Amino acid sequence: MKIAWGIICCTIWMFSYCESLAVMSVDLGSEWMKVGIVSPGVPMEIALNKESKRKTPAVISFRDNMRLFGEDAQTVGIRFPKNAYMYLLDLLGKDIDHPLVKLYRERFPYYDIVEDKERGTILFKHDTDVYYSPEELIAQLLGKAKEFAEQGARQRIKECVITVPGYFNQVERKALLQAAQLADLKVLQLINDYTAVAINYGIFRIKDFNETAQYVMFYDMGATSTTAALVSYQTVKTKERGYVETHPQLSIIGVGFDRTLGGLEIQLRLQKHLAEKFNKVKKTKNDVFKNPRAMAKLFKEAGRVKNILSANAEHYAQVEGLLDEEDFKVLVTREDLENLIEDLFERVGKPVEQALKTAHLTKDIIGQVVLVGAGTRVRKVQEILQKVVGQDLAKNLNTDEAATLGAVYKAADLSTGFQVKKFLTKDAVLYPIQVVFERETPEGVRQVKRTLFGLMNPYPQKKIITFNKYTTDFSFEVNYADLDYLARNEIASVGGLNLSEVSLTGVADAFKKNSGDNIETKGIKAHFAMDESGILNLINVELVVEKTVIESEEEGTFSKLGSTISKLFGGEEKPVVEEPEATQKPEETPEEKPVKEQSKNETESDNKNATQKEPPKDVKPKIITLKEPIEAAEKFLTIGKLTKKQFEESLDKLGKLDKTEKEFNRRATALNNLESFVIDVQNKLFEDDFVAAATEDEVKKIKESCSEVSDWLYEDGSDADADTYEKKLETLRTLTNDLFSRVWEHNERPEALNALTLSLNHSSHFLTTAKNLTKTTNPEKDVFTDVEVESLEKLIKETGEWKEKMIDEQNKLKKFEPIKLTVRSIVDKMGALDREVKYLLNKMKLWRPKKVDKPKEEVEKKEAEKTDEEDAKASEEEATVETPDPATNSTEGDLKEGDEEIQPTKSEKSETTHTEL
Repeated sequence: MKIAWGIICCTIWMFSYCESLAVMSVDLGSEWMKVGIVSPGVPMEIALNKESKRKTPAVISFRDNMRLFGEDAQTVGIRFPKNAYMYLLDLLGKDIDHPLVKLYRERFPYYDIVEDKERGTILFKHDTDVYYSPEELIAQLLGKAKEFAEQGARQRIKECVITVPGYFNQVERKALLQAAQLADLKVLQLINDYTAVAINYGIFRIKDFNETAQYVMFYDMGATSTTAALVSYQTVKTKERGYVETHPQLSIIGVGFDRTLGGLEIQLRLQKHLAEKFNKVKKTKNDVFKNPRAMAKLFKEAGRVKNILSANAEHYAQVEGLLDEEDFKVLVTREDLENLIEDLFERVGKPVEQALKTAHLTKDIIGQVVLVGAGTRVRKVQEILQKVVGQDLAKNLNTDEAATLGAVYKAADLSTGFQVKKFLTKDAVLYPIQVVFERETPEGVRQVKRTLFGLMNPYPQKKIITFNKYTTDFSFEVNYADLDYLARNEIASVGGLNLSEVSLTGVADAFKKNSGDNIETKGIKAHFAMDESGILNLINVELVVEKTVIESEEEGTFSKLGSTISKLFGGEEKPVVEEPEATQKPEETPEEKPVKEQSKNETESDNKNATQKEPPKDVKPKIITLKEPIEAAEKFLTIGKLTKKQFEESLDKLGKLDKTEKEFNRRATALNNLESFVIDVQNKLFEDDFVAAATEDEVKKIKESCSEVSDWLYEDGSDADADTYEKKLETLRTLTNDLFSRVWEHNERPEALNALTLSLNHSSHFLTTAKNLTKTTNPEKDVFTDVEVESLEKLIKETGEWKEKMIDEQNKLKKFEPIKLTVRSIVDKMGALDREVKYLLNKMKLWRPKKVDKPKEEVEKKEAEKTDEEDAKASEEEATVETPDPATNSTEGDLKEGDEEIQPTKSEKSETTHTEL
């Protein structure tokens, strides 16, 4: 998998100016949480949790001032169900009367959920004075995900991409962004889970795509919901860099979903079945349904049995001490489970039909149906789905990690620290958005609706809506449009349909400021944008007018520059002027019309003709666009975000929890280190190496200190703080340092001496070679000087004598006596030899023969002989040959001009030595 990611989809380039390059993704589901990371030199991978597992239960618990996550939190949840919070994602951005909140309270009746009257959302009442909002709980889960990612990448991480269900509305998405903000995460994008899966699928099949669209459906049955997304893959041409490039692109063209169909509902049905079986046996008078702890145990067992029945026909469900110390065991068959959820099977195919309907396509065009999510492992679900789509189902995708890896690929693409192969994505709007305003007509005031983003419109995208009839202040609303394509229960799950109200002020003043005979109004334009996260934003509102001006051709650069300077320095502030992109045909001015009429009608009077004058040829009309900002106040009609005060209070609350958890972990680590050290020292005192290297008094003191600390730990020290544990550990380490150092020296000395012997042998061999290159018969070929060779020989001799002497002195000592021949001293001797040999080796690499000047008479004699030979040869060939210039001849073996022997200077040698040190 790592090789495939590295070869196919990602080439990572690191920028030195970035402090931290790693980015992460979080696939935050209702039941599980997976974290992906990418960092320089490391391919995209899944971050492991503290149990070295690739996914973590999305559960958080509080008990006895301890905050736990994952499996530890699940364990607390079995004993104290009210203290462990799970399946939190669907509670974001909901009021207490929301259908999904009511369903949650029915499923988990032991939670005390109250209304947050200030925001209109919900709160978990943990105890008398402590409340947690869904945003705060999810923020803590995201914080733990960040911790896993940083441990995996071994550096700090700030940027991330988070997956969200595609059916999340505006309020839910904004709430999740605030939760990430509380966790100190910078969200690069909220990506729909099926889009992340589609990216992961497409990355490995880039070579299979072409200009013809290929259609793939992803069917995802998760813990709490089911979605079916129809995706088209094809290659498109872009010109972002000034030249045409071809990139793969995926587009979401159809989506269907069921927010309450998932593995959780199956598990709850099986839990209820097991509880009824236990009550039927009547092992106790108490009702198991009224005992939250017993129901939590059955819930966990139901989940285990459900997973096993996906592959086996039957399995025993068993719980020890379920209620009143009574054990429970019962056989559950796959047929029993299917009978319990028979009504759910009727809803399996509905998301597929809805996805095809929104895409306006038929199932015949689907090339492949890919299964995603743990719920698709149920065999009956696969059988029904196969009948609906009319083809075999593909199971070639990692259902647990596909969304995580797709999201981390997107994170690497959005981050500035990486460059990945471009893979364009176009998501789609599931909830149409419209603008509603009122208009006065002869019949009275009429409500007008204009669609802003229609169903399945791609995003990110910007839209502009124009108001032509208003000249004074007015307001309009932004709402969800027609949702009739959804089932009634799904429309209710969307929540409030009215998103915001926008009030515009200063409209009349803007018109007054931009009025005149040469000005034409183009209306008031409101600019909207739906960003990559699927969140709608009002960018700005402005009045747009077109002004016709007379521009002289004689007006030069300096006149335009002067007008610009006047604006910059004290000139009157004017609206932004934009030149038309295309050259527009000038409109006729009032003076032009009579001239044309005169040319057509020859019978008009000469006086009238005399009054008409043609416009100067150097004057031409020009149309410019003026934009005047309009003040817009947006009031949100949905559940609002955390106010600044609430956000700071939540941040302070989570900060205290983080501090408590860090102190708890520090104390636990210090206690564990102290206990481990005491046990380790006590065991080592019986080993032969330590017995030989320690004196009787030393052993006695260490044993007494260890026994004292051990007794203290099991008596008065169980409640001590981290500082106390760390101080006692430091005291023990100081006491045992000398002993541990001696044992280490005795154990490491033989290997160090062997290395020194090897270094002496190599240096001796090199010395022999160096002597052969010194005092040769030809002084020109001497590489080394006598002093250099003698220095190396002396160093080798002194090092060998030192080695023998120190070995002899060390052998005379007892092992518990102070060390004379230390490993450090041996290493220093090796370093000295190494530096000297390296200096000579470098000199030999740079050596060139010396250039020796020959006597002048010898040179002239050779030149004369050469001239005579050439004359004789020329006479034989009866040809005239020009005699070469003696100055151009060079003696064989001589160096060219500028070639000199290069030797390191003394300063260079000392500098080299300093570097080695």
